[in-house]
Amino acid sequence: MDDTVVCRALTKVYQEDSVAVHALRGIDLVVPRHDFLCLSGPSGSGKSTLLNLIGGLDSPSAGEVRVDGLKLAEMNRSELAQLRLHRLGFVFQSYNLIPVLSAIENVEFVLQLQGMSFTQRRRKARAILAEVDLQGLEHRRPGELSGGQQQRVAVARAIVSEPSLVLADEPTANLDSVTAENLMALLRHMNEEHGVTFIFSTHDKLVMDYSRRLIKLHDGEIAADERRT
Repeated sequence: MDDTVVCRALTKVYQEDSVAVHALRGIDLVVPRHDFLCLSGPSGSGKSTLLNLIGGLDSPSAGEVRVDGLKLAEMNRSELAQLRLHRLGFVFQSYNLIPVLSAIENVEFVLQLQGMSFTQRRRKARAILAEVDLQGLEHRRPGELSGGQQQRVAVARAIVSEPSLVLADEPTANLDSVTAENLMALLRHMNEEHGVTFIFSTHDKLVMDYSRRLIKLHDGEIAADERRT
């Protein structure tokens, strides 16, 4: 498969006070492997909804999503959980770290769920934390880390299992400009060196500037799709 994600006629309609709200209106999108793609647009344009559908966190009203050739609509809850565990990585703007676990324990948690031995997962988690420049901070809990450090732990957790796709929802929202730039440079490095496909949703021009492909959403539709060098 040359494409990590394929969306066809993807539609999502919510009911709010008996009123139909069209979050997505027939989205067609193909994301090749190793892409570094940004979804932009105003609040309510459908960015987060599209990410959630691609990640199998929500179901479309119509249309289909394929990830690594797998039709999400044909998968049951357990199969979707396995897909997210083994093929997808998530980076949330709220970090979603487990507060009682140390940085290295947060990173290796996914590997533990995958059944990897303690020795193997500890070695992999330590190596990826060094790659995101957090060596020496492995045993600090999230509350003992800065926002930028917590976000780097979240990135390390997302990529430690070597997923084919990472979905990042507003990854720089809580970061200062210097930390945000360092984070985006790190993610570009992960994309180029590890071949991980990234899809971001953002309002941040910095993220847009780092992306190699910019998709602009408006009222649940693709308004522009720009490929950059």
